[in-house]
Amino acid sequence: MNALLSTPLNTDQRTGLPAWTYHSPALTELEKKELFATHWQIAGHVADIPAPGDFIAFDFADERALVLRDGEGEIRAFHNLCRHRGARVVADSAGKCPGALVCPFHGWVYNLDGSLRGPARPSSFGDMDRKSFGLIPMELEIWHGFLFVRARPGPQPSVADMFALIEGELAPFRMETLLPAEGYYDGTLPVNWKSVRDVDNEGYHVAMAHPALQDLYGEGYRDEPLPHGVSRTIAPYNRHAGRRWSVRSYRALAQPAQHLPDWARERWAYYGLFPNNVIGVTPESVQFFQEFPLDTRNTKQRGRVYRFPEESRRQRAARYLALRIDRETYQEDIRLSVWSDEAMRSSAFPGFHLSDHEIGVRAHHDGLRQALPVVQLDENPGEGHVAEANARLSR
Repeated sequence: MNALLSTPLNTDQRTGLPAWTYHSPALTELEKKELFATHWQIAGHVADIPAPGDFIAFDFADERALVLRDGEGEIRAFHNLCRHRGARVVADSAGKCPGALVCPFHGWVYNLDGSLRGPARPSSFGDMDRKSFGLIPMELEIWHGFLFVRARPGPQPSVADMFALIEGELAPFRMETLLPAEGYYDGTLPVNWKSVRDVDNEGYHVAMAHPALQDLYGEGYRDEPLPHGVSRTIAPYNRHAGRRWSVRSYRALAQPAQHLPDWARERWAYYGLFPNNVIGVTPESVQFFQEFPLDTRNTKQRGRVYRFPEESRRQRAARYLALRIDRETYQEDIRLSVWSDEAMRSSAFPGFHLSDHEIGVRAHHDGLRQALPVVQLDENPGEGHVAEANARLSR
């Protein structure tokens, strides 16, 4: 094992992660346990669960999260696991459980505060302490209305602390007042999750690959890595935006958002939180999106779009056009993610060589190297040794 760990470490900041990290099943399992389960994940927004009994549920990295309002209106988060046999307490991704949660497997009943009201046929369990069989809490933080959960304690501080440096910039958006505009969306892409992030983390490709975005804001686009794994992308509108129909129509309908300061009225911005969360802000809407590894070759994407409560008909139309531009961009990015992911399996591709315009990719890869030191190795230490190598390099 010592010989394996003598593989030279990659310290060149312009070099991306080695190709083996994109197609190692052992590393994907390590990422699930040591990265996704221990870092904050966006579950949704307080507006998604406005009344007692309302819930949202989602899966990430072999974990199952349940966020709900209890009978007193307090928001709570739990592992979506019945304490009897581990079934899902709620089977749907969103809904309402008035008064109680009933496990669909054997009918165990839980109060909305997570405590066990009672198992089905309680006498069959002998002398059972019900207080010991409540739902297992999951760490929860509410930040500007967004619900963040964490399956296990990890290296990140609170979400508020991580975004503290740009709190003044974010406050005018009044994100705590948002209302759902679109349903939750999720889908699966046939690529490693890092290939999705690699494309999304830089704007170097906008001029070539995204005609609508280039028309709207390509002149001033810039990425800025910030402390604690936070990133900021600023995209002010071009002075002469409108060569394409969608952009021209959007700009003609878009009205200055009166609740925003002048500097925020004509720009799109994206705020990232390592390793996989993004909050996108336009003058008309706010959305979040994220991706999770299902396995080495498949990635789940999830997100939702929200609107501001004082939305006019004209702003609603502008929001629709903005989403049209965004969806067109998403389809273009899918192709790029697939191409990038395919390259990592080719014997002819030596790996990324990153420019100053790809600082977001470089920062994300640096974050992965810090979180999982084994990805610094140029060669796979062996599928049976990835976790052990990571533990040794972490000391």
